[in-house]
Amino acid sequence: MFKNNPKSFLFLLGIITAVTLAVVIWRIDARPRTDDAYVYADTITVSPEVNGRIISQPVKDNQRVHKNDLLFRIDPRPYQAALAQAEAKLAGLNRQIELTQRSVNAQKFNAGSAKAALASARAEAKKSAATLHRLEPLLSQGFASAEEIDQARTANASAESRLQSLLLQAKQAEAAVSGVDALVAERAEIAAQIAIARLNLEHTEVHAPFDGRIASLKTTVGEFVAAGKPVFTLIDTTHWYVIANFRETELKAIKEGTPATVWLMTDSGKTFGGNVDSISYGVLPDDGGAVVAGLPSVKRNINWVHVSQRFPVKIRVNNPDENLFRVGASAVATLQTR
Repeated sequence: MFKNNPKSFLFLLGIITAVTLAVVIWRIDARPRTDDAYVYADTITVSPEVNGRIISQPVKDNQRVHKNDLLFRIDPRPYQAALAQAEAKLAGLNRQIELTQRSVNAQKFNAGSAKAALASARAEAKKSAATLHRLEPLLSQGFASAEEIDQARTANASAESRLQSLLLQAKQAEAAVSGVDALVAERAEIAAQIAIARLNLEHTEVHAPFDGRIASLKTTVGEFVAAGKPVFTLIDTTHWYVIANFRETELKAIKEGTPATVWLMTDSGKTFGGNVDSISYGVLPDDGGAVVAGLPSVKRNINWVHVSQRFPVKIRVNNPDENLFRVGASAVATLQTR
């Protein structure tokens, strides 16, 4: 058929080639793919919150741990002693408050009685003073004897003394109440010290905050560790991601939730499904431009040719195989944008 009409053959071949090329381009455009990808998981540096020497470490490097598993224990004795000291101080203070309160109650009772007698004492002191002032001028005139004057002076002094005694009792009661208030305030401070001591004692045991795997463990029993200083890294194995770098020309079709398929170099025959978790909005330029601290650096393949920049796309893997997934492992990712 085509022997007699070679032009028809060439035309048909051209159509087939064009259709094939269009299908290939469509598939590439609809399913962007990159082998510039790696496995990622959230990590934390495990650090103690108190100083001390490690006395127990039931984990080893690269071991899998579960949430709340004991990672290591710091010598608790200094913190037990601090707690016992604070509790003893509180017990002594409570006893002191109790005794002081009894004294206050007694003084309040006396002050109450004194208050009732205070008006009478003031009146008596005023009356005795008036009597003395009235009699003193009469002594020189012979209308009052020296004995009467002495008696009036004694009565006035006695009344004034009784009045001052009652006033002193009232002041002492007020001062005692203030003393109890100060002790109660001190008790609140010691209670706070006890709470801190208990918290420090709890912090001598460090537990896993989530399921994970130990990494970079370089310490053992007997090591002195400081609060806030990293001891090792803990990889969060509850969620795994693949960070795939796609060309900026492909980002337009990529959205959060876009289905993805990933392969790992450790077992290229096994695929894992996932979805786009997020798309990066910044990378470090590698052409001598401005450098922004904290942004990921993605190198271009051909520096002497202007090529598309690549941006990290974070893919959350739905059903990861923990035996295959390792932070930093090479991966291949394909997205289903249509």
